[in-house]
Amino acid sequence: MTYIQTKRNGWCYLSTIMDLHSRRIIGYSFSKKMDTDLVLKTLESAVKNRTITGDLIIHIDLGSQYTSDDYNQRLTELHIRHSYSRKG
Repeated sequence: MTYIQTKRNGWCYLSTIMDLHSRRIIGYSFSKKMDTDLVLKTLESAVKNRTITGDLIIHIDLGSQYTSDDYNQRLTELHIRHSYSRKG
Protein backbone atom coordinates (compact mmCIF):
# COMPACT_ATOMS: atom_id res chain seq x y z
CA MET A 1 0.00 0.00 0.00
CA THR A 2 1.40 3.35 -1.05
CA TYR A 3 0.12 6.58 0.47
CA ILE A 4 -0.09 9.46 -2.01
CA GLN A 5 -0.92 13.00 -0.96
CA THR A 6 -2.84 14.92 -3.63
CA LYS A 7 -3.79 18.59 -3.79
CA ARG A 8 -7.40 17.91 -4.76
CA ASN A 9 -8.34 14.85 -2.68
CA GLY A 10 -5.86 14.81 0.20
CA TRP A 11 -4.46 11.37 1.01
CA CYS A 12 -5.17 8.62 -1.52
CA TYR A 13 -3.99 5.03 -1.63
CA LEU A 14 -2.40 2.86 -4.32
CA SER A 15 -2.58 -0.88 -3.84
CA THR A 16 -0.41 -3.09 -6.06
CA ILE A 17 0.44 -6.75 -6.55
CA MET A 18 3.86 -7.59 -7.96
CA ASP A 19 4.79 -10.87 -9.63
CA LEU A 20 8.05 -11.66 -7.87
CA HIS A 21 9.29 -13.81 -10.76
CA SER A 22 8.96 -11.14 -13.46
CA ARG A 23 9.19 -8.18 -11.01
CA ARG A 24 6.21 -6.57 -12.80
CA ILE A 25 3.09 -5.05 -11.32
CA ILE A 26 0.26 -7.34 -12.41
CA GLY A 27 -2.60 -5.68 -10.54
CA TYR A 28 -3.34 -2.30 -9.05
CA SER A 29 -6.13 -0.10 -7.74
CA PHE A 30 -6.30 3.51 -6.56
CA SER A 31 -8.77 4.94 -4.04
CA LYS A 32 -9.50 7.71 -1.57
CA LYS A 33 -10.16 5.03 1.07
CA MET A 34 -7.79 2.39 2.35
CA ASP A 35 -10.30 -0.40 2.81
CA THR A 36 -10.98 -4.03 1.90
CA ASP A 37 -12.68 -3.00 -1.34
CA LEU A 38 -9.42 -1.44 -2.53
CA VAL A 39 -7.39 -4.61 -2.03
CA LEU A 40 -10.15 -6.79 -3.50
CA LYS A 41 -10.12 -4.66 -6.66
CA THR A 42 -6.34 -5.03 -6.79
CA LEU A 43 -6.64 -8.81 -6.47
CA GLU A 44 -9.23 -8.96 -9.26
CA SER A 45 -7.00 -6.81 -11.45
CA ALA A 46 -4.10 -9.21 -10.92
CA VAL A 47 -6.26 -12.28 -11.58
CA LYS A 48 -7.28 -10.83 -14.96
CA ASN A 49 -3.60 -10.51 -15.92
CA ARG A 50 -2.35 -13.93 -14.80
CA THR A 51 -3.40 -17.54 -15.07
CA ILE A 52 -4.18 -19.02 -11.67
CA THR A 53 -2.17 -22.14 -10.88
CA GLY A 54 -2.39 -24.40 -7.87
CA ASP A 55 0.92 -23.10 -6.54
CA LEU A 56 0.14 -19.40 -6.18
CA ILE A 57 1.06 -17.72 -2.93
CA ILE A 58 0.38 -14.09 -2.12
CA HIS A 59 2.59 -12.48 0.52
CA ILE A 60 0.86 -9.68 2.41
CA ASP A 61 1.14 -7.77 5.65
CA LEU A 62 -1.18 -8.01 8.64
CA GLY A 63 -3.24 -4.93 7.73
CA SER A 64 -6.95 -5.15 8.46
CA GLN A 65 -7.76 -5.08 4.74
CA TYR A 66 -5.72 -8.24 4.11
CA THR A 67 -6.91 -10.10 7.19
CA SER A 68 -10.59 -9.35 6.55
CA ASP A 69 -13.03 -12.21 6.05
CA ASP A 70 -13.99 -10.93 2.57
CA TYR A 71 -10.39 -10.89 1.34
CA ASN A 72 -9.57 -14.29 2.77
CA GLN A 73 -12.77 -15.77 1.35
CA ARG A 74 -11.84 -14.51 -2.12
CA LEU A 75 -8.34 -16.00 -1.82
CA THR A 76 -9.91 -19.33 -0.86
CA GLU A 77 -12.28 -19.17 -3.86
CA LEU A 78 -9.30 -18.55 -6.16
CA HIS A 79 -7.23 -21.31 -4.49
CA ILE A 80 -4.49 -18.83 -3.62
CA ARG A 81 -2.51 -19.47 -0.45
CA HIS A 82 -1.45 -16.51 1.64
CA SER A 83 1.67 -15.77 3.57
CA TYR A 84 1.76 -12.98 6.14
CA SER A 85 4.64 -10.76 7.21
CA ARG A 86 5.50 -11.05 10.87
CA LYS A 87 4.40 -8.32 13.27
CA GLY A 88 6.53 -5.24 13.63
